[in-house]
Amino acid sequence: MGKVMRILVVDDERYSREELIHLLNGYPSIQVVGEADSGEQAIIKAVKLQPDAVFLDIEMPRLNGLETAKSLMELKKVPKIVFATAYPQFGAEAFRYQAVDYLLKPFDEDQLSETVHRLNNLLLGVSFEKTASSGKLAIEEDGEIYYLDPNEIIYLSREEKVTKIVTTDKEYEVKTSLKDFEAKLHHYHFFRIHKSYLVHLDYVKRLTPWFNGAYQLEITGRNELLSVSRNYAKALRARLEI
Repeated sequence: MGKVMRILVVDDERYSREELIHLLNGYPSIQVVGEADSGEQAIIKAVKLQPDAVFLDIEMPRLNGLETAKSLMELKKVPKIVFATAYPQFGAEAFRYQAVDYLLKPFDEDQLSETVHRLNNLLLGVSFEKTASSGKLAIEEDGEIYYLDPNEIIYLSREEKVTKIVTTDKEYEVKTSLKDFEAKLHHYHFFRIHKSYLVHLDYVKRLTPWFNGAYQLEITGRNELLSVSRNYAKALRARLEI
């Protein structure tokens, strides 16, 4: 078995903890080593278990998630923090604690997948450049099988059970889900910017603030603007900037 990330899950709601633990257990690179139902217990278990990352709820009685994160940052071994909450309004403050991501309940499995990929990069040293292969992406459209170079795919979008693949010279429409394509392309420079968009970062030209923390993304060689969800904006900027 290869290297794994040791994860502590913190939430005062038992069913939320169980759901998140169930989802995380589906990733071979993750080992959930403990759970806690309060901020105080989270700190005690973090000292004892030495997790690599903590998935942390915000709205908890007594010591809330932000206060807990502040205490965790004072430990000898500081874990990575992923906030997992039903309240979107704490997003800006959460990133003051160097949060890796900010997941909203109910959990979106595609967003969680991106979070895990990000943790893989940070904790296990998984590099897109080091692991990229030279293979082709096989797709089927109208009974024909096409083999696409992933580096020529600009973006993919999903609408009404159809995925559109936009390349440098053509567009395709297939039934394969965006989640499946994300898994196949995760070794390349693709990034989920919205539940409906997966973008090749090499073609990103400009980010423009939109509203409520969201952005619009301008793509090289394309006229349309793509929506960047507030939940992905912070992580996208971190990936794009030196």
